[in-house]
Amino acid sequence: MTAQDWNGVGTLTGSEEKDRRFATTLARGLQVLRAFRASDDGLGNQEISQRTGIPKSTVSRLTFTLQQLGYLSHARRHDRYRFGPAALALGNIASASVSFIETANPMLQQLADETGTLALLAVLDENKMLLTKTWRPQGAPAIWLEVGHRIPITGSSSGLAYLASVTEREFARVCERVPDHGLSDEALEAARAAGYSQLLAQGFVIVDEDKRYAENINAVSVGFRSQDFGEPVAISCGATPDMLSYERMHDEVGPKLRDRVKELERALGLPSVLVNRG
Repeated sequence: MTAQDWNGVGTLTGSEEKDRRFATTLARGLQVLRAFRASDDGLGNQEISQRTGIPKSTVSRLTFTLQQLGYLSHARRHDRYRFGPAALALGNIASASVSFIETANPMLQQLADETGTLALLAVLDENKMLLTKTWRPQGAPAIWLEVGHRIPITGSSSGLAYLASVTEREFARVCERVPDHGLSDEALEAARAAGYSQLLAQGFVIVDEDKRYAENINAVSVGFRSQDFGEPVAISCGATPDMLSYERMHDEVGPKLRDRVKELERALGLPSVLVNRG
């Protein structure tokens, strides 16, 4: 696995490094923390270096510092790092501060159970969509995709729903983040237009089969904007193609997802995400 495979972890752009206000060392420390996945049984410095593109010697200094501060713990026997108590506390504080999650939990869990799909919340993380919360259907076999997983902006319904929901100013910032990672402004604009057209017509987004980033995952998504964040997020339902066909996405799961998100907006007193698109 190369740094290119993990460019969603947060490779610094030229504009960021040139800005005098930008603290590069802090950014690299955060890159190290963002390299971890829920499924990891700890990471060594070499693996962190491969995932982030940061030289191993620099990673060693960063992991040592993060360990001293309590954000990483170190199992000496295997020479691998895991999240420490400070990181767990920070995560709990962040989770508790997102007010709409408490209201969304029963709604999206019910949606997952009704449809037999994995409901999830995705946010933009550098140049990819990051899964930050999932609701697994009860009684269903273990379903793929976990918190911390990153998926492409283009080629995923989460990415298209996000792009379709951003304002012009927010979209300009997205274009600044991703040009070094093989996505042109034109490709992003085309994806944004395709997603917006679907949101207007049917209230949810599905990626055409020939444009999906993965053949073994089908998903349908909508955009959602809460007062907790300065930009929209994507709420999705996904499953394997044998469980979630295109017809089922379009005729059943998509409409249910759309209606559940509208219910969430009403419960929170929020306008539709498209009202704020601008």
